[in-house]
This record gives sequence, C-alpha cells and structure tokens, in this order.
Amino acid sequence: MNNNSVKKKDKVYIISGKFKGRKISFKNISNLRPTTNQIRETLFNWLSKYIKNARCLDCFAGTGSLGIEALSRQAKFLTFLEIQKNTFLNLKKNINELNISNAEILYTNALHWIKKNNQPYDIIFIDPPYYQGLIKKTITLLENNKWIKNNSLVYIEQEKKNIKMSKNWILYKKKITNKIECYLYIFKI
Repeated sequence: MNNNSVKKKDKVYIISGKFKGRKISFKNISNLRPTTNQIRETLFNWLSKYIKNARCLDCFAGTGSLGIEALSRQAKFLTFLEIQKNTFLNLKKNINELNISNAEILYTNALHWIKKNNQPYDIIFIDPPYYQGLIKKTITLLENNKWIKNNSLVYIEQEKKNIKMSKNWILYKKKITNKIECYLYIFKI
C-alpha cells in the first residue's frame, strides 16, 4: 500500500459536552474500530437522562471514545479497562491531554478484572473485539460478581450475532446497521 492509498482514520471527535470538538488521537495503533460518531450520538441520546453523575465502566476501552464522551457529558467517574499496552498508553495520553481527573485507566484483562467483587456501576459499556465470544463471558461475570445493580444500564456493541440474555436484562433501545448491532439494556433484579 502506498502513501496515495486511502488513509486510515486515526482520530475521533467528542460530540457534545465539556470536551465537545476535542479530538482523541490513536495514530499508529492497529485493530481499533472506535464507535462511529453516528452510533455515539444515538447512544448518548439514549443515555441523556441517566449520564449526569453516573459511575461508569468501559470494559474494553480501546480509544476511550465511549468513556470520554460520557465524562464530557457529566458522568461522575469512569473506569477504563484496556489489555493492549500501546492502546492503554495512548488512552492515558489522551486522558492527560484532556486534563481528566475523574477517571482511572487500568492496564488489565477485563475478564480477569471483573472476576472480583466490587461496587456496582450505573452504566457499563461493552464493545469488545469482534468474533472472540467476549460479550457473553463479560455479562455473565458482571452479573455473577455484582458489578451491576438494579437499573444499571449496559450498552453492548457487537458484530451481527444473536445473544440470549437472562430475564433480568430488559432491552431498552437497539440500533442495527449493516455491520453491527447496538443494544442498551436495563438490568432488573
């Protein structure tokens, strides 16, 4: 591939809130597929009445676009989990450049991290690498280890694939495109 080839998109912009228009850069990091502006706009319209002061978890942070968008829109705190070292370091750099202090960025395997019990989150983002069976494992661990509580909201972005959810997961909103499925569930005990 030469320099005249189509250039890979290597940044996304925050859509709204405190960081509106600021860019998140991820140059030289392969295999990332940030949530598109259109999908993020839809998601945060769904979350608009819940995001302020919410405690959030981004299980497979990648570029951090979902979590940073949540913080931009007044989420109280956000935990980012990222397993890839270069991606983690890039996310840390972007968080520092935006001067975000109400977040923790953990270099960890999300599935190992959520095996322990901790205080539940209000909103959880699950957008893992595709075709690795990570969603079902993640939601099972979140539920079994009490990371979610009554009325927690869980956003799932995945390849086109049908996943069965337990009766405690109530579908609140969904969007299906040619390539992906996006779901927002409310967890009920």
